[in-house]
Amino acid sequence: MKLHELKPAEGSKQAPKRKGRGIGSGLGKTSGKGHKGQKARSGGGKGPAFEGGQTPLQRRMPKRGFSNAVFKVEYTEVNLDRLDRFEANTEITPELLFDNGIVKQVKNGGVKILGNGEVTKAFTVKANAFSKSAQEKIEAAGGRVEVI
Repeated sequence: MKLHELKPAEGSKQAPKRKGRGIGSGLGKTSGKGHKGQKARSGGGKGPAFEGGQTPLQRRMPKRGFSNAVFKVEYTEVNLDRLDRFEANTEITPELLFDNGIVKQVKNGGVKILGNGEVTKAFTVKANAFSKSAQEKIEAAGGRVEVI
């Protein structure tokens, strides 16, 4: 079988209904919606939570509790193996990581360096947070860690 011989299975492809294209199409004039009424209108019909006019469940239930999600601190995480591309004795900052495309965005908590991978060169790393293993590996390679 060759690429130009491929065809979809018989009956699997069906032309879409062309509504409102004249009386001869069978779906002209009212486009299969009948005459007037809620369902004939643009955007007509009832939503998934409609309960026949009864107050919907999500409005009957009381609001409860408090969410602290707005204040959650999220870090942009960078593994050590991504830092090894820089020259020795480089000062690595979140701005440098962003400019080199290592991080696409810096979240509200800043940049956190994680310990996945190895470091072969000594450099100064300035970030908002470090994992314990990342800090140990950077210092073992002769580098410095600074929390900003």
